[in-house]
Amino acid sequence: MNHTSSGRRPDSRRQERASTAKGDTSEKVVFINRCAKVVKGGRRFSFSALIVAGDHDGRVGYGFGKANEVSEAIRKASEAARKGMEKVSLNENTIPHEVIGEFDGARVLMRPASPGTGIIAGGGVRAVAEAAGIRDVLAKSLGSSNHANVVKATIAALRSLRRKDQIFKLRGIPARDGRAESHDATS
Repeated sequence: MNHTSSGRRPDSRRQERASTAKGDTSEKVVFINRCAKVVKGGRRFSFSALIVAGDHDGRVGYGFGKANEVSEAIRKASEAARKGMEKVSLNENTIPHEVIGEFDGARVLMRPASPGTGIIAGGGVRAVAEAAGIRDVLAKSLGSSNHANVVKATIAALRSLRRKDQIFKLRGIPARDGRAESHDATS
């Protein structure tokens, strides 16, 4: 087994985080599927790729590409991911509040975490959180484990996030020092 000088196994997640600076778009392959079609001469394979792209500063998107070669499927998916990037609300390095995102059978629960916690999530949820620039979050994938639906549910959860000042503005409550004034029903 390949070990580093500290005696630990190399961690691909740490290397990727160090290589991507804020602002530039990074992509992560979440899942590659091989599909076989039986023809006269044997099996003909085609590939589909699911990719998450983000700028580590609150913009994230996903893309799905299909082709007869893996590299072409990845290229198509990355184009779709970059084209479909959208802004999500973040609070420092975590999310503003707890949220549940749903898409088809997949449900994703995300909770804000204290600084230094890291991304406690698996697979597609981790890829989306890293791409969006979230550093501290607790997440659990509930329901379907379909990679595409988990990624879509995670993005739906992030899309529904609102910061405290945005909510105050929508409700017409003036905010002072990050706190709302007490609102009387009688006035």
